[in-house]
Amino acid sequence: MSTIAVKSDVAGTVWQIHVREGDVVEEDQMLIIMESMKMEIPLMALESGRVVSVLVAEGDVVKDGQDVLLMECD
Repeated sequence: MSTIAVKSDVAGTVWQIHVREGDVVEEDQMLIIMESMKMEIPLMALESGRVVSVLVAEGDVVKDGQDVLLMECD
């Protein structure tokens, strides 16, 4: 098993978090919705796995490329 970091694609605000630690997710499942310049940008799972840690909270401001979630994948 490997641990991968899901990174924000944009600088913006965490609007909604759709997963919790321990959740099993499928590839292309929506994890987090970012808000940037009045647009909603979904962050999707790049592969199937389990959420190890959510590193942000709703309302947090994040930078482009910042780690927002850790996943454990096969």
